[in-house]
Amino acid sequence: MLFQIKSYLKFLWESKNEHGVHSPFVFSLLTKCFYDKKPKPEYSILKNYRKSLLHNKNFIEVTDFGVGSKVFKSNRRQISKIASTAGISPKRAELLFRVTNYFQPKNILEIGTSLGLGTSALALGNKDSFLLSLEGCQNTLSVAENLFNEQFPDFNFEFLNLEFGEFLKDSATICDWNLIYFDGNHSKKATIAYFDLLLPTITNDAVWIFDDIHWSIEMEEAWEIIKNHPKVTVTIDTFQWGFVFFRYEQEKEHFVIRA
Repeated sequence: MLFQIKSYLKFLWESKNEHGVHSPFVFSLLTKCFYDKKPKPEYSILKNYRKSLLHNKNFIEVTDFGVGSKVFKSNRRQISKIASTAGISPKRAELLFRVTNYFQPKNILEIGTSLGLGTSALALGNKDSFLLSLEGCQNTLSVAENLFNEQFPDFNFEFLNLEFGEFLKDSATICDWNLIYFDGNHSKKATIAYFDLLLPTITNDAVWIFDDIHWSIEMEEAWEIIKNHPKVTVTIDTFQWGFVFFRYEQEKEHFVIRA
């Protein structure tokens, strides 16, 4: 906890808003997407999806393939508690929706479904996209899949229950992933491995979002490695998320942005 407090204070010291940004690409993203305060009808749908989970008092046995939870001490967890404490926040879900809606990706890959709170934001952002979401825990995935089938029956989505690295080694390049949301294994080794396995899929307009880049010293080290990769041209650090772009025409530049 002390580490994250120090990291956040450093972030606040270094961060800017749109007034400190001179890149037209990033300035447009901030003003038209990040800082868009207009209400959206999809926000109500996201709220209802969350409400369904918060009202679910059933317990499930969670299989955690990552670095574990900082909230739960047991693998037997109540669905409502997972949604309220470990899931993406309402504010972040709305931002994830806006980002997806702004870039309109054709193919979306999510690494780490959990209960589908982030998944619902990705799906609503572009209803015409193909969304593939991977989850290692069958029990949490079943909750998400049942709720998706109920609330989004006409969307083009697929859930897969398998270990992330196993899928990425064999099937990462089945298509060009226009947007990838990394929200699975929060370890340096796994994050860099997923990054390397997915690099062959990048296009000029690819958008990659890494969750919890300041979660630990290891994750900050992984973030620095990603930022310095020669194929990465633009990054945006919003503290919880790290945005990565591979735009060939852009000069390499890193931004720390309050969002």
